[in-house]
Amino acid sequence: MKVSYKWLKDYVDVSGFSAQELAEKLTRGGIEVDGVEARNQGVTGVVVGYVKSKEKHPDADKLNVCQVDVGTGEELQIVCGARNVDAGQHVPVATVGAKLPGGLAIKRAKLRGVESQGMICSAKELGINDKLLPKEQQDGILVLPQGLKLGTPIADVLGLDDEILDLDLTPNRSDALSMLGVAYEIAALTGGSVKLPEFQIPASSAKAEDHISVQISSPEQCSHYAARYIKGIKLAPSPQWMQNRLIAAGVRPISNIVDITNYVMLEYGQPLHAFDADKVAGGKIDVRLAREGETLETLDGQLRKLEPHMLVITDGTQPIALAGVMGGANSEVSEDTVNILLESAHFDGGTVRKTSRQFGLRSEASIRFEKEVDPAVVLKALERAASLIAEYADGHIAEGVVAAGSEAIKSVQISVSRERINRYLGTELSGLEIKTIFGRLNVEYEEPQPDSYVVRAPSRRGDITRDVDIIEEIARLYGYDNIPTTPIEGATTPGALTASQAIRRQIRNRLTDAGLHEVISYSFTSPERTSLFPAISGNAVPVRLSMPMSEDRSVLRTSILPNLLDIAAYNRNRKNENIAIFEAGSVFLTDEAELTRQPHERQKLAALLTGSRRHPQWNVKAEAVDFYDIKGVLEAVIELLGLSGKVNLQAAAPEQMHPGRTAAILLDTPRGSETIGYIGQLHPDTQRELDLADTYVFELNLEALYEAADSSIVYRALPRFPASTRDIAVVIDRKQETGSLKTAIVETAGELLESVEVFDIYTGERLGADKKSVALSLVYRHAERTLTDEEVTELHAKVVERLEQSFHAELRK
Repeated sequence: MKVSYKWLKDYVDVSGFSAQELAEKLTRGGIEVDGVEARNQGVTGVVVGYVKSKEKHPDADKLNVCQVDVGTGEELQIVCGARNVDAGQHVPVATVGAKLPGGLAIKRAKLRGVESQGMICSAKELGINDKLLPKEQQDGILVLPQGLKLGTPIADVLGLDDEILDLDLTPNRSDALSMLGVAYEIAALTGGSVKLPEFQIPASSAKAEDHISVQISSPEQCSHYAARYIKGIKLAPSPQWMQNRLIAAGVRPISNIVDITNYVMLEYGQPLHAFDADKVAGGKIDVRLAREGETLETLDGQLRKLEPHMLVITDGTQPIALAGVMGGANSEVSEDTVNILLESAHFDGGTVRKTSRQFGLRSEASIRFEKEVDPAVVLKALERAASLIAEYADGHIAEGVVAAGSEAIKSVQISVSRERINRYLGTELSGLEIKTIFGRLNVEYEEPQPDSYVVRAPSRRGDITRDVDIIEEIARLYGYDNIPTTPIEGATTPGALTASQAIRRQIRNRLTDAGLHEVISYSFTSPERTSLFPAISGNAVPVRLSMPMSEDRSVLRTSILPNLLDIAAYNRNRKNENIAIFEAGSVFLTDEAELTRQPHERQKLAALLTGSRRHPQWNVKAEAVDFYDIKGVLEAVIELLGLSGKVNLQAAAPEQMHPGRTAAILLDTPRGSETIGYIGQLHPDTQRELDLADTYVFELNLEALYEAADSSIVYRALPRFPASTRDIAVVIDRKQETGSLKTAIVETAGELLESVEVFDIYTGERLGADKKSVALSLVYRHAERTLTDEEVTELHAKVVERLEQSFHAELRK
């Protein structure tokens, strides 16, 4: 909300405070002011001038030589290149010595041989945002209204001698979305009083009820609708002072009728709308929900398809406006308009919000209705706007207000005691101090018992509903800086990370140390992306958002991998081909197509590698990442959590994964072996669809790791006795998993086997098309003595026998 300091003076005495001081008071009182901006961006020496004549420049087709009177008794000769300059205009003139925004100083000059004694200015040259001007004034020089006194400083005419307070409002303070609401706040903070606008409705012999009728068919969405009938209006520009105030508030002036409705909206916080009464069939207004298949062309020229949850204003037959959002083109006030129907209503905020967001129409009116307007000002704003239309548009106001519904002002009564106030705030406020603050807040109260109060919150403050809200108001006005500090009593509990938080932090540190980049992606995705990797997501049903930002972000993700693939594709398309990323985040799982309970939120960890593991140099070639790189990343996580002996890999072929280079990740638990994720290469078809090189990924369930993680450290003494090493090469079936060989060797050799590692795998025609040779190195050691050669030979023979029996392995000679 942009608040004009000069405009504010109409309602509350702020003469003892500068704009900066008011901003400080508001911020300390709970309404943050982002900044204070002077409307005058450095304009001096610019005055109102009158163009007496215009002639073509003798040596330039696009220049004109103007004779301008600025009230000094001496005409100035000014060369101007604006296409819209003409004799008989009042214009802003920068005289010699004047300064414009940006430090531009005006001097005497010769343009193509003709002397120029100043400059006729455009709005942009005066530091005014020309997009906030009426369309006819956005190009060329700024043409001022007729009748202005020549020589008047332009800052006085255009309201540049003003400062704007930019309020950053929280959703609960919708009352401050109006000048009067801010005035009440300023009065409460400074101890002043609010002066309400004074106006009168001229008497008329015509009756409004003879021309219009109102009914509400959807009372839950519209509790009060009031209308005035105004005849014989003359559409014209609004007065300059009103345009100045609208521009200061960031609203573009359009015409006197539209400007008056916007002005009153800014003044009272109550949106209004004017219909061309002659375009409303029979003068009948019916407020109802839209019907299936109805459409409405709004004022922005867009044809909108309406839905049954949308509230519309109709003429009894067809919609003529989206209630609280935007009017319809079929009832727009135009240059031919003579009679208008002026609307003021109280619409349900939730209904307006849903319609506004669905169509992407965020207007000043919808913003206010969404946050709930004061029901007590519906009629006041209507009367105020009608009086201004009578004054500035020559309108004849028909007698009476035609209305349906009622103001429905609920009187909220809140009980609070002085003891409770002081206990909450840690203060010792007296009854007199509390009652003084009530007076400054402009709230009514009773004191049924000493130091006990029953407060009636004003209707404009819909955020005051409980005693703690009253206590907060007292704290604001008493001053947070005046509340004494109180030491905390009793034992305190130091903050700490939970076990799962600590584990996630350790995993992040380990993976970033390993060279991976952490990414944070949207929890929202598209339905198509949730169909990827059904095995990883457990065939979960995606949870659809009720109000998605777009179709690409319309459901909650069931797996992290699709997001990592999008990030990888995005980077690869921008020539960043070596990618190593991971994300620890939530997925949302349910098995219900129509939710009857909350989805399960699960913590998962996913990683992706593609491209080269190192950049090529003059002595090192680039090497593409492979399965063992992603396996190494997984092993780093498993080792960190102390689960090296409890996690195993088993060949698997889930959808969208390479059938020969993918494994399920199994975790040994007291309940048995559980699948907690998958690791492997993307299926070649998936890689081609995403235009990725060979890409390796894993995703696993973090919650299972939280439960199984072992942070204990086991120390083992350094070996004192020598080891004995035996190498073995066996020929087995090519499809046989090498890991199963290692498992069998460990089971057979028992405690005397210190380690077993695969150091070579060979395939070739000599072995056969379906065979491979696996070479392993076995290390035997006894902790208490030196093993004899006979013991090692005997044990090694048992290992070979186990391999021959279990895997039909043949020793390679």
